[in-house]
Amino acid sequence: MSKSINLYKQLANHKLFNKSVNFGLKRIKLALDLLENPEKKLKNVISVVGESGKFTTLFSLKSFIEANNQKVTTHISPSLRDIRERFYMGDKYLSFKEIKKTIKQIEKLNIPLTIFECLTLVYIINASELNVDYNIQETGALWRLDSNNIHNFPKLQICTNINKQHLNFLKRKTLDEVIKEDVGFLSDFTNIYVGKQSPNVLRKIKTKLKNNKSKIIYPDTWKLFKKGGRYYYQDRKYKIKLNTKNVYSKGMFENVCLAIKVALDLKINKKTIQKTLPLLSFEGRFQYLNKGKIKNKLHKNEIIMIDGAHATADAQNLASYLKNIKIPIYGIWAMTKNKEPDLFIKQLKGVFKKVVTMPIENELNSVSSNELYKVAVKNKFKVEKSNNFAEALKKISSKEKKLIVCFGSLYNCGNILNKN
Repeated sequence: MSKSINLYKQLANHKLFNKSVNFGLKRIKLALDLLENPEKKLKNVISVVGESGKFTTLFSLKSFIEANNQKVTTHISPSLRDIRERFYMGDKYLSFKEIKKTIKQIEKLNIPLTIFECLTLVYIINASELNVDYNIQETGALWRLDSNNIHNFPKLQICTNINKQHLNFLKRKTLDEVIKEDVGFLSDFTNIYVGKQSPNVLRKIKTKLKNNKSKIIYPDTWKLFKKGGRYYYQDRKYKIKLNTKNVYSKGMFENVCLAIKVALDLKINKKTIQKTLPLLSFEGRFQYLNKGKIKNKLHKNEIIMIDGAHATADAQNLASYLKNIKIPIYGIWAMTKNKEPDLFIKQLKGVFKKVVTMPIENELNSVSSNELYKVAVKNKFKVEKSNNFAEALKKISSKEKKLIVCFGSLYNCGNILNKN
Protein backbone atom coordinates (compact mmCIF):
# COMPACT_ATOMS: atom_id res chain seq x y z
CA MET A 1 0.00 0.00 0.00
CA SER A 2 2.85 2.42 0.83
CA LYS A 3 4.23 1.98 -2.71
CA SER A 4 0.84 3.00 -4.10
CA ILE A 5 0.58 6.06 -1.84
CA ASN A 6 4.14 7.10 -2.70
CA LEU A 7 3.44 6.81 -6.42
CA TYR A 8 0.30 8.97 -6.09
CA LYS A 9 2.33 11.54 -4.11
CA GLN A 10 5.04 11.59 -6.79
CA LEU A 11 2.40 12.25 -9.45
CA ALA A 12 0.72 14.93 -7.31
CA ASN A 13 4.04 16.73 -6.79
CA HIS A 14 5.23 16.32 -10.39
CA LYS A 15 5.83 19.57 -12.28
CA LEU A 16 3.98 18.24 -15.37
CA PHE A 17 0.98 16.59 -13.73
CA ASN A 18 -1.89 18.48 -12.12
CA LYS A 19 -4.03 16.85 -9.43
CA SER A 20 -6.97 19.18 -10.13
CA VAL A 21 -9.82 17.99 -12.34
CA ASN A 22 -9.51 19.77 -15.67
CA PHE A 23 -11.74 18.31 -18.36
CA GLY A 24 -10.57 18.49 -21.95
CA LEU A 25 -9.32 16.32 -24.80
CA LYS A 26 -6.65 18.58 -26.37
CA ARG A 27 -3.87 17.57 -23.99
CA ILE A 28 -4.36 13.81 -24.21
CA LYS A 29 -4.92 13.89 -27.99
CA LEU A 30 -1.66 15.82 -28.42
CA ALA A 31 0.12 13.24 -26.25
CA LEU A 32 -1.40 10.38 -28.24
CA ASP A 33 -0.31 11.99 -31.51
CA LEU A 34 3.28 12.27 -30.25
CA LEU A 35 3.10 8.61 -29.17
CA GLU A 36 2.00 7.69 -32.74
CA ASN A 37 -1.60 6.99 -31.68
CA PRO A 38 -1.40 3.78 -29.64
CA GLU A 39 -5.17 4.01 -29.02
CA LYS A 40 -5.73 2.97 -32.64
CA LYS A 41 -4.16 -0.41 -31.86
CA LEU A 42 -6.85 -1.22 -29.30
CA LYS A 43 -9.46 -3.48 -30.89
CA ASN A 44 -13.04 -3.97 -29.75
CA VAL A 45 -13.06 -1.01 -27.36
CA ILE A 46 -15.95 -0.96 -24.87
CA SER A 47 -16.63 2.35 -23.11
CA VAL A 48 -18.53 2.32 -19.81
CA VAL A 49 -20.20 5.67 -19.06
CA GLY A 50 -22.55 6.86 -16.32
CA GLU A 51 -22.70 7.98 -12.69
CA SER A 52 -23.44 4.77 -10.75
CA GLY A 53 -22.83 1.08 -11.43
CA LYS A 54 -19.93 1.42 -13.86
CA PHE A 55 -17.54 -0.85 -11.98
CA THR A 56 -20.04 -3.62 -11.22
CA THR A 57 -21.18 -3.62 -14.86
CA LEU A 58 -17.60 -3.59 -16.15
CA PHE A 59 -16.40 -6.30 -13.76
CA SER A 60 -19.38 -8.56 -14.55
CA LEU A 61 -18.81 -8.21 -18.28
CA LYS A 62 -15.06 -8.82 -17.86
CA SER A 63 -15.86 -11.99 -15.89
CA PHE A 64 -18.24 -13.28 -18.59
CA ILE A 65 -15.69 -12.58 -21.34
CA GLU A 66 -12.90 -14.38 -19.48
CA ALA A 67 -15.17 -17.33 -18.71
CA ASN A 68 -15.67 -17.53 -22.48
CA ASN A 69 -11.89 -18.14 -22.83
CA GLN A 70 -11.28 -14.68 -24.26
CA LYS A 71 -8.86 -12.04 -23.04
CA VAL A 72 -9.69 -8.50 -21.95
CA THR A 73 -7.90 -5.43 -20.59
CA THR A 74 -9.65 -2.99 -18.25
CA HIS A 75 -9.07 0.58 -17.13
CA ILE A 76 -10.99 1.51 -13.98
CA SER A 77 -11.29 4.59 -11.78
CA PRO A 78 -10.85 4.94 -8.89
CA SER A 79 -8.72 2.12 -7.58
CA LEU A 80 -9.65 0.89 -4.11
CA ARG A 81 -6.56 -0.49 -2.41
CA ASP A 82 -3.76 -0.08 -4.91
CA ILE A 83 -3.03 1.98 -8.02
CA ARG A 84 -2.23 -1.23 -9.94
CA GLU A 85 -5.92 -2.19 -9.91
CA ARG A 86 -6.52 0.47 -12.56
CA PHE A 87 -4.58 -1.44 -15.19
CA TYR A 88 -5.66 -5.02 -15.87
CA MET A 89 -3.77 -6.50 -18.81
CA GLY A 90 -5.41 -9.74 -19.91
CA ASP A 91 -4.15 -12.01 -17.14
CA LYS A 92 -2.36 -9.72 -14.69
CA TYR A 93 -2.18 -6.17 -13.39
CA LEU A 94 0.65 -3.84 -14.33
CA SER A 95 3.50 -3.90 -11.80
CA PHE A 96 4.80 -0.74 -10.11
CA LYS A 97 7.93 -1.09 -12.25
CA GLU A 98 5.85 -1.15 -15.46
CA ILE A 99 3.73 1.81 -14.35
CA LYS A 100 6.81 3.90 -13.46
CA LYS A 101 8.51 2.97 -16.74
CA THR A 102 5.44 4.13 -18.69
CA ILE A 103 5.22 7.39 -16.70
CA LYS A 104 8.85 8.13 -17.65
CA GLN A 105 7.87 7.60 -21.29
CA ILE A 106 4.99 10.09 -20.83
CA GLU A 107 7.29 12.61 -19.07
CA LYS A 108 9.46 12.79 -22.18
CA LEU A 109 6.52 14.24 -24.13
CA ASN A 110 6.77 17.35 -21.91
CA ILE A 111 3.01 17.97 -22.06
CA PRO A 112 1.18 19.28 -18.97
CA LEU A 113 -1.48 16.67 -18.07
CA THR A 114 -3.85 15.96 -15.24
CA ILE A 115 -2.98 12.91 -13.14
CA PHE A 116 -6.05 11.14 -14.53
CA GLU A 117 -4.89 11.84 -18.10
CA CYS A 118 -1.46 10.47 -17.25
CA LEU A 119 -3.00 7.30 -15.79
CA THR A 120 -5.24 6.92 -18.85
CA LEU A 121 -2.13 7.07 -21.04
CA VAL A 122 -0.45 4.43 -18.86
CA TYR A 123 -3.36 2.12 -19.63
CA ILE A 124 -3.53 2.89 -23.38
CA ILE A 125 0.23 2.53 -23.95
CA ASN A 126 0.39 -0.87 -22.23
CA ALA A 127 -2.90 -2.21 -23.60
CA SER A 128 -1.83 -1.26 -27.14
CA GLU A 129 1.09 -3.70 -26.88
CA LEU A 130 -1.22 -6.67 -26.29
CA ASN A 131 -3.39 -8.70 -28.61
CA VAL A 132 -6.58 -9.24 -26.62
CA ASP A 133 -10.22 -9.72 -27.61
CA TYR A 134 -11.67 -6.66 -25.83
CA ASN A 135 -10.45 -3.48 -24.16
CA ILE A 136 -12.86 -1.98 -21.59
CA GLN A 137 -12.46 1.58 -20.34
CA GLU A 138 -14.43 3.12 -17.47
CA THR A 139 -14.99 6.85 -17.66
CA GLY A 140 -13.76 8.92 -14.73
CA ALA A 141 -16.56 11.49 -14.51
CA LEU A 142 -19.07 12.50 -17.20
CA TRP A 143 -18.11 11.62 -20.79
CA ARG A 144 -17.82 14.47 -23.28
CA LEU A 145 -14.37 15.65 -22.15
CA ASP A 146 -13.23 12.56 -20.25
CA SER A 147 -9.77 11.36 -21.30
CA ASN A 148 -11.16 7.92 -22.25
CA ASN A 149 -13.30 9.55 -24.96
CA ILE A 150 -10.67 9.28 -27.67
CA HIS A 151 -11.98 6.43 -29.87
CA ASN A 152 -13.80 7.16 -33.12
CA PHE A 153 -15.16 3.66 -33.65
CA PRO A 154 -15.66 1.80 -30.35
CA LYS A 155 -17.13 -1.70 -30.44
CA LEU A 156 -19.88 -0.60 -28.09
CA GLN A 157 -20.69 1.95 -25.40
CA ILE A 158 -22.51 1.12 -22.17
CA CYS A 159 -24.40 3.81 -20.26
CA THR A 160 -25.11 2.83 -16.66
CA ASN A 161 -27.40 4.73 -14.25
CA ILE A 162 -27.35 8.50 -14.70
CA ASN A 163 -28.01 10.65 -11.63
CA LYS A 164 -26.83 13.86 -9.97
CA GLN A 165 -23.52 12.51 -8.69
CA HIS A 166 -21.24 14.77 -10.75
CA LEU A 167 -23.14 18.05 -10.56
CA ASN A 168 -20.14 19.73 -8.92
CA PHE A 169 -18.29 19.60 -12.26
CA LEU A 170 -21.00 21.49 -14.14
CA LYS A 171 -21.86 25.18 -14.46
CA ARG A 172 -25.62 25.09 -13.94
CA LYS A 173 -25.51 21.95 -11.79
CA THR A 174 -28.59 20.31 -13.32
CA LEU A 175 -29.48 16.72 -14.15
CA ASP A 176 -30.15 17.78 -17.75
CA GLU A 177 -26.50 18.84 -18.04
CA VAL A 178 -25.32 15.46 -16.75
CA ILE A 179 -27.51 13.66 -19.31
CA LYS A 180 -26.19 15.87 -22.12
CA GLU A 181 -22.54 15.34 -21.07
CA ASP A 182 -22.97 11.57 -20.80
CA VAL A 183 -25.16 10.57 -23.75
CA GLY A 184 -25.16 13.65 -25.99
CA PHE A 185 -21.64 12.82 -27.14
CA LEU A 186 -21.79 9.04 -27.56
CA SER A 187 -20.54 7.69 -30.88
CA ASP A 188 -22.72 7.61 -34.00
CA PHE A 189 -20.89 4.49 -35.16
CA THR A 190 -21.36 1.85 -32.47
CA ASN A 191 -23.87 -0.11 -30.41
CA ILE A 192 -25.14 1.76 -27.36
CA TYR A 193 -26.55 -0.06 -24.32
CA VAL A 194 -28.56 2.02 -21.86
CA GLY A 195 -28.92 0.56 -18.36
CA LYS A 196 -31.76 0.93 -15.87
CA GLN A 197 -32.84 4.56 -15.35
CA SER A 198 -35.62 6.47 -13.64
CA PRO A 199 -38.53 7.07 -16.07
CA ASN A 200 -37.71 10.80 -16.22
CA VAL A 201 -34.02 10.22 -17.01
CA LEU A 202 -34.78 7.50 -19.59
CA ARG A 203 -37.21 9.79 -21.38
CA LYS A 204 -34.55 12.52 -21.58
CA ILE A 205 -31.90 10.04 -22.74
CA LYS A 206 -34.14 8.92 -25.58
CA THR A 207 -34.64 12.55 -26.62
CA LYS A 208 -30.87 13.14 -26.62
CA LEU A 209 -30.20 9.99 -28.65
CA LYS A 210 -33.04 10.53 -31.13
CA ASN A 211 -30.64 11.57 -33.92
CA ASN A 212 -27.81 9.21 -32.97
CA LYS A 213 -27.11 6.78 -35.82
CA SER A 214 -25.85 3.94 -33.60
CA LYS A 215 -27.90 0.87 -32.78
CA ILE A 216 -29.38 1.66 -29.36
CA ILE A 217 -30.47 -1.05 -26.95
CA TYR A 218 -32.73 0.34 -24.22
CA PRO A 219 -33.45 -1.33 -20.84
CA ASP A 220 -36.97 -2.36 -21.90
CA THR A 221 -35.42 -5.12 -24.08
CA TRP A 222 -34.62 -7.13 -20.92
CA LYS A 223 -35.87 -7.17 -17.36
CA LEU A 224 -34.95 -8.09 -13.81
CA PHE A 225 -37.67 -9.81 -11.84
CA LYS A 226 -37.99 -11.63 -8.54
CA LYS A 227 -39.76 -14.95 -8.03
CA GLY A 228 -39.68 -17.21 -4.99
CA GLY A 229 -37.09 -15.03 -3.29
CA ARG A 230 -34.69 -15.25 -6.26
CA TYR A 231 -33.83 -12.72 -8.95
CA TYR A 232 -33.94 -13.57 -12.65
CA TYR A 233 -32.77 -11.98 -15.89
CA GLN A 234 -35.13 -12.27 -18.86
CA ASP A 235 -35.25 -11.07 -22.45
CA ARG A 236 -37.10 -12.38 -25.53
CA LYS A 237 -34.81 -15.39 -25.91
CA TYR A 238 -33.33 -16.14 -22.50
CA LYS A 239 -34.28 -16.55 -18.87
CA ILE A 240 -31.35 -16.78 -16.46
CA LYS A 241 -31.52 -17.44 -12.74
CA LEU A 242 -29.17 -15.03 -10.98
CA ASN A 243 -27.60 -17.61 -8.72
CA THR A 244 -25.10 -15.15 -7.24
CA LYS A 245 -23.55 -15.49 -3.79
CA ASN A 246 -22.16 -11.99 -3.24
CA VAL A 247 -24.66 -9.70 -4.98
CA TYR A 248 -27.25 -8.31 -2.60
CA SER A 249 -29.03 -5.15 -3.74
CA LYS A 250 -31.53 -4.62 -6.54
CA GLY A 251 -29.33 -1.89 -8.02
CA MET A 252 -26.38 -4.26 -8.29
CA PHE A 253 -28.59 -6.93 -9.86
CA GLU A 254 -29.65 -4.35 -12.47
CA ASN A 255 -25.97 -3.79 -13.32
CA VAL A 256 -25.37 -7.54 -13.61
CA CYS A 257 -28.38 -7.81 -15.94
CA LEU A 258 -26.99 -5.03 -18.14
CA ALA A 259 -23.70 -6.95 -18.38
CA ILE A 260 -25.58 -10.17 -19.17
CA LYS A 261 -27.44 -8.49 -22.04
CA VAL A 262 -24.16 -7.22 -23.51
CA ALA A 263 -22.47 -10.62 -23.02
CA LEU A 264 -25.30 -12.47 -24.76
CA ASP A 265 -25.08 -10.06 -27.70
CA LEU A 266 -21.33 -10.74 -27.82
CA LYS A 267 -22.26 -14.40 -28.40
CA ILE A 268 -21.26 -15.58 -24.94
CA ASN A 269 -23.57 -18.49 -24.25
CA LYS A 270 -26.09 -18.77 -21.43
CA LYS A 271 -24.32 -21.71 -19.73
CA THR A 272 -21.05 -19.78 -19.50
CA ILE A 273 -22.86 -16.84 -17.91
CA GLN A 274 -24.69 -19.10 -15.44
CA LYS A 275 -21.45 -20.77 -14.36
CA THR A 276 -19.83 -17.36 -13.80
CA LEU A 277 -22.60 -15.71 -11.79
CA PRO A 278 -21.80 -17.42 -8.43
CA LEU A 279 -18.19 -16.22 -8.75
CA LEU A 280 -19.07 -12.52 -9.02
CA SER A 281 -17.88 -10.42 -6.10
CA PHE A 282 -17.32 -6.67 -6.10
CA GLU A 283 -14.72 -5.20 -3.77
CA GLY A 284 -16.00 -2.21 -1.83
CA ARG A 285 -19.57 -2.66 -3.04
CA PHE A 286 -21.93 -4.33 -0.54
CA GLN A 287 -18.93 -6.37 0.60
CA TYR A 288 -19.10 -8.35 3.83
CA LEU A 289 -15.78 -8.80 5.62
CA ASN A 290 -16.07 -12.45 6.66
CA LYS A 291 -12.42 -12.84 7.65
CA GLY A 292 -9.33 -10.74 8.34
CA LYS A 293 -7.84 -8.55 11.06
CA ILE A 294 -10.89 -6.30 11.49
CA LYS A 295 -13.33 -9.19 11.55
CA ASN A 296 -11.16 -10.93 14.17
CA LYS A 297 -11.38 -7.88 16.47
CA LEU A 298 -15.17 -7.92 16.50
CA HIS A 299 -17.42 -9.89 18.81
CA LYS A 300 -18.97 -13.11 17.45
CA ASN A 301 -22.40 -11.45 17.16
CA GLU A 302 -21.10 -8.60 15.00
CA ILE A 303 -21.14 -8.54 11.20
CA ILE A 304 -19.33 -5.87 9.20
CA MET A 305 -19.99 -4.65 5.65
CA ILE A 306 -18.42 -1.95 3.50
CA ASP A 307 -20.03 -0.04 0.64
CA GLY A 308 -18.54 2.84 -1.32
CA ALA A 309 -21.94 4.40 -2.09
CA HIS A 310 -21.54 8.19 -2.25
CA ALA A 311 -24.29 9.43 -4.59
CA THR A 312 -27.89 10.00 -3.55
CA ALA A 313 -29.12 7.23 -5.87
CA ASP A 314 -26.56 4.86 -4.31
CA ALA A 315 -27.76 5.79 -0.82
CA GLN A 316 -31.33 4.95 -1.85
CA ASN A 317 -30.16 1.55 -3.09
CA LEU A 318 -28.23 0.94 0.14
CA ALA A 319 -31.22 1.98 2.28
CA SER A 320 -33.54 -0.31 0.32
CA TYR A 321 -31.27 -3.27 1.07
CA LEU A 322 -30.61 -2.43 4.72
CA LYS A 323 -34.29 -1.96 5.57
CA ASN A 324 -34.72 -5.73 5.08
CA ILE A 325 -32.03 -6.55 7.67
CA LYS A 326 -33.64 -7.75 10.90
CA ILE A 327 -30.84 -6.96 13.37
CA PRO A 328 -29.73 -3.51 14.64
CA ILE A 329 -27.58 -1.60 12.14
CA TYR A 330 -24.80 0.85 13.03
CA GLY A 331 -23.02 3.08 10.53
CA ILE A 332 -19.49 4.44 10.09
CA TRP A 333 -19.70 7.40 7.71
CA ALA A 334 -16.86 9.03 5.74
CA MET A 335 -17.07 11.14 2.59
CA THR A 336 -14.99 13.19 0.15
CA LYS A 337 -15.72 16.83 -0.63
CA ASN A 338 -17.81 17.98 -3.60
CA LYS A 339 -20.54 15.46 -2.74
CA GLU A 340 -23.94 16.17 -1.22
CA PRO A 341 -23.71 14.84 2.36
CA ASP A 342 -27.01 16.36 3.47
CA LEU A 343 -29.02 14.90 0.58
CA PHE A 344 -27.07 11.64 0.84
CA ILE A 345 -27.69 10.95 4.53
CA LYS A 346 -31.39 11.89 4.22
CA GLN A 347 -31.90 8.71 2.16
CA LEU A 348 -30.73 6.61 5.12
CA LYS A 349 -33.12 7.93 7.74
CA GLY A 350 -34.55 5.22 9.96
CA VAL A 351 -31.85 2.72 8.98
CA PHE A 352 -29.17 3.17 11.65
CA LYS A 353 -29.36 2.84 15.42
CA LYS A 354 -26.29 5.09 15.56
CA VAL A 355 -23.81 6.65 13.11
CA VAL A 356 -20.17 7.46 13.85
CA THR A 357 -18.46 9.94 11.53
CA MET A 358 -14.77 9.81 10.60
CA PRO A 359 -12.26 11.45 8.21
CA ILE A 360 -10.66 9.45 5.39
CA GLU A 361 -7.06 8.50 6.02
CA ASN A 362 -4.50 9.78 3.47
CA GLU A 363 -7.15 11.78 1.63
CA LEU A 364 -6.77 15.57 1.52
CA ASN A 365 -10.19 15.84 -0.11
CA SER A 366 -11.93 14.26 2.89
CA VAL A 367 -14.83 15.96 4.65
CA SER A 368 -13.97 16.37 8.32
CA SER A 369 -15.58 14.18 10.95
CA ASN A 370 -17.01 17.32 12.56
CA GLU A 371 -18.69 18.53 9.35
CA LEU A 372 -20.36 15.15 8.80
CA TYR A 373 -21.36 15.11 12.49
CA LYS A 374 -23.17 18.45 12.07
CA VAL A 375 -24.99 17.18 8.96
CA ALA A 376 -26.08 14.02 10.78
CA VAL A 377 -27.28 16.02 13.83
CA LYS A 378 -29.24 18.34 11.55
CA ASN A 379 -30.99 15.29 10.09
CA LYS A 380 -31.78 13.95 13.57
CA PHE A 381 -29.46 10.94 13.56
CA LYS A 382 -28.03 9.61 16.80
CA VAL A 383 -24.39 10.37 16.05
CA GLU A 384 -20.86 10.49 17.45
CA LYS A 385 -17.65 11.66 15.83
CA SER A 386 -14.24 9.98 15.73
CA ASN A 387 -10.71 10.74 14.56
CA ASN A 388 -10.10 7.50 12.68
CA PHE A 389 -11.52 4.09 11.81
CA ALA A 390 -10.16 2.31 14.90
CA GLU A 391 -11.83 4.88 17.15
CA ALA A 392 -15.09 4.70 15.18
CA LEU A 393 -15.17 0.92 15.51
CA LYS A 394 -14.44 1.14 19.23
CA LYS A 395 -17.47 3.43 19.71
CA ILE A 396 -19.74 0.82 18.08
CA SER A 397 -18.34 -2.62 18.87
CA SER A 398 -20.02 -4.52 21.73
CA LYS A 399 -21.53 -7.91 22.50
CA GLU A 400 -24.86 -6.74 21.01
CA LYS A 401 -25.82 -8.58 17.83
CA LYS A 402 -25.51 -6.06 15.01
CA LEU A 403 -24.50 -5.18 11.46
CA ILE A 404 -21.83 -2.47 11.13
CA VAL A 405 -21.93 -0.69 7.76
CA CYS A 406 -18.99 1.46 6.63
CA PHE A 407 -20.34 3.74 3.89
CA GLY A 408 -19.99 7.00 1.95
CA SER A 409 -16.61 6.64 0.22
CA LEU A 410 -14.81 4.15 -2.02
CA TYR A 411 -11.50 5.60 -0.81
CA ASN A 412 -12.41 4.81 2.78
CA CYS A 413 -13.48 1.30 1.74
CA GLY A 414 -10.05 0.84 0.20
CA ASN A 415 -8.37 1.92 3.45
CA ILE A 416 -10.53 -0.49 5.45
CA LEU A 417 -9.73 -3.36 3.08
CA ASN A 418 -6.02 -2.65 3.50
CA LYS A 419 -6.36 -2.62 7.30
CA ASN A 420 -8.25 -5.92 7.13
